Amino acid sequence: MTTESVFTGLKVLDVATYIAGPAAATMLSDFGADVIKIEPPGRGDPQRLLSSVPPSPVAQANYGWHLANRNKRGMVVDLKSPATVEVLKRLVRWADVVITNFPHGTREKLHLGYDEVAGWNPRVVYADLTGFGDAGPDARQPGFDLTAFWSRSGLLASTRDAGAPPTVPVWGSGDYTSATAVYAAIATALYRRERTGQGADVGTSLLATGVWATGTLVAGALAAGTPFELHDRTMPANALTNPYRTADGRWFMLATSSVHWPALARAIDRPELAEDPRFTDLEGFAKNAAALAELLDDAFRARPFADWKEALARERVNYSLIQTPEEAAQDPQLRANDIVVPIEGVTGLDHTVNSPVTLRGVPKVPAKRAPDLGEHNDEILAELGFDTAEIDELRARGAIPATAEAQRVR
Repeated sequence: MTTESVFTGLKVLDVATYIAGPAAATMLSDFGADVIKIEPPGRGDPQRLLSSVPPSPVAQANYGWHLANRNKRGMVVDLKSPATVEVLKRLVRWADVVITNFPHGTREKLHLGYDEVAGWNPRVVYADLTGFGDAGPDARQPGFDLTAFWSRSGLLASTRDAGAPPTVPVWGSGDYTSATAVYAAIATALYRRERTGQGADVGTSLLATGVWATGTLVAGALAAGTPFELHDRTMPANALTNPYRTADGRWFMLATSSVHWPALARAIDRPELAEDPRFTDLEGFAKNAAALAELLDDAFRARPFADWKEALARERVNYSLIQTPEEAAQDPQLRANDIVVPIEGVTGLDHTVNSPVTLRGVPKVPAKRAPDLGEHNDEILAELGFDTAEIDELRARGAIPATAEAQRVR
């Protein structure tokens, strides 16, 4: 039985690779859209292999593939073959939304440029993602989340401690952030189409979403602001927003303010510090931040985290345990809020990460496995009006694989 949701009946053509574009299509599929995933012959979308590439966790299941491509139907099509143009044209005419991340120049050679696509289907919402935007000297430079989102934006330079070299952030994090922006652009364009009947050319770049994520610091730079030095937890700009370590080696992030200083002083069994003249106003907290950090360090490392969890909660002091991904995966808060959800049909994987958009009272479709390579070729071609002889001809001309049997690269 099909679950009706917001985008039930919406048709999406996913002609994108790796993570951000396909993940945006997955967000649409979560709300019921019929998504057709196009992959090249051979090994398909390179993302099929990313779950086995270090530093991805080693697991039996191809969890990354299913995360970004669940609930889709899959085709293998050689977009470089002249025989493919008619297939692509029918797919575009079928679609409400086309998503691509091929570089400018390449997409036009593959008949995926906006002008040609919109000529086939004027009502289509054409959504693209680039590394560095549509204009400027680096418009055609390939971009990845580590380079365009993290490095070029200023974000990576700012997320390290003083004296520490830049590190490699959680790869894919910039892609999934950018996927949400692509999804928002598509939803905006669909709303506009409902009002005007017109299609649209929408998109974003990894650089744009990276700068948005670094927005406070970049906006400060635009205002000619004087930046603080890189964070040093022993000499922080604000000791009340700082990580601390407990007696049993657990780290937690304290994120409170001077208003709650009396409560924190009580939590560490030093209520007299609320009257300490060093910590009575914002100027004092800033001037004496290193002394306060040392004081809090000494207090927190004297007792295990379980004690501090109780004490900080009792005084309603804002903090969070710094969890590992493995701990986060088992956090009951995630299941209580459907942040992780069951997934069907995947050996060795019973849950996956949900997309972050929720419409309360409106269901998402249950998560089902991502398609095998070319799994739905014949089914979709028949829906597009190709008969058996025409499908055989497409195989003979190299537009689709020579065999109709699905290839299991999972």
